[in-house]
Amino acid sequence: MLQTVWVSSPRSWAWQESSSHRQGRRRCWKCRFVRTVIQHPCRRHAPKRSRKERMLRKIQICLCFCFVSGILYEISLLSSSVFSYLPMAQHYLTPEQVLNLGRSIIFLETTERLEPPPLVSCSVESAARIYQDRPIILFMRGLTNETALDMNTSYAGFSLLSSMKNVFIFPLQMETVFQETPLLQWYNQVVPEQEKNWVHVSSDASRLALIWKYGGIYMDTDVISIRPIPQESFLAAQKSRFSSNGIFGFPARHKFIWDCMENFVLKYNGNIWGNQGPFLMTRMLKTLCNLTDFQGTEDHSCQNISFLNPQRFYPIPYPAWSRYYQVWDESPSFNHSYALHLWNFMNRNRKAVVAGSNTLAEKLYKTYCPTTYEDLIQNAKHRDLPGPEDVE
Repeated sequence: MLQTVWVSSPRSWAWQESSSHRQGRRRCWKCRFVRTVIQHPCRRHAPKRSRKERMLRKIQICLCFCFVSGILYEISLLSSSVFSYLPMAQHYLTPEQVLNLGRSIIFLETTERLEPPPLVSCSVESAARIYQDRPIILFMRGLTNETALDMNTSYAGFSLLSSMKNVFIFPLQMETVFQETPLLQWYNQVVPEQEKNWVHVSSDASRLALIWKYGGIYMDTDVISIRPIPQESFLAAQKSRFSSNGIFGFPARHKFIWDCMENFVLKYNGNIWGNQGPFLMTRMLKTLCNLTDFQGTEDHSCQNISFLNPQRFYPIPYPAWSRYYQVWDESPSFNHSYALHLWNFMNRNRKAVVAGSNTLAEKLYKTYCPTTYEDLIQNAKHRDLPGPEDVE
């Protein structure tokens, strides 16, 4: 059976009819057209494909399906809104893959311990709850790829954090972190055993390198998040004219962080506590702006860097740190705060949250890290937990 296809001129239109309907039809056209006859066999008379061809076709379809499924699976793993944590030796996500998602919240553990104490767990959990669409990353110096599998079952705090969908726990490999930064030469020359404040100094350096490379927010492991931080580029004022380095955020490759790393090396003095930390941030900020006192709860701005009011993170100043472990007649609202720094460095007496004590810290745990409170505080008597909460 043949078909006739009528193809009109560019300004006309096309009309198609089968040969079985051509007879008796009156053709009267008011416009010019070009007639093109295309003859081809009817589909139903097409020769059937051989068995081998059909088999090859099925194999091609199966391979295409597997290829597309694999791509969709990888996309789901790396999606910024869908996170899942698997024991490190069993999943394929590297720190770089997670960090490259951007907007990470980064925590560091620069001691050798493997079990996150309750305050560290609360800090990470509260961030995971407040920033549900962002990856929360805890780097642990004592962790290696070989020990990762056992940690999930051996330690309560590790198991708790690794079960959260947007929390990732990775080994802290400083030599890798410092690659392509001014800090690598310093790291290769320094002797950790001879450093007075190595745990703190190495943490100060690592946080700068990670934020410069990947961007995001760095937080100390004694910071409890209570609401999202709206600014992208910011430093946190500990008091007027003085910056902390316990919380800060910048996009990747920000010049201010690069300048801080260069000054870290140039002015390095490991014997002075804070020289590579809050004092570094403060002296670098002063090179950009004339810092003034805060009035009320307003923030300051310095060349597109927000210098956030002390109320944002330090509504209870460090001389009064013990107030967190006291009972209040009326708990503060912290309406002007994004997070609360519990000043654990000042906690020489190893004060801890105790179930039923009704302290301010206990109320914060119940509200912002309820899983930590239930598993590591209320049920602590059933677990073999570390005693003091030794965090920065």
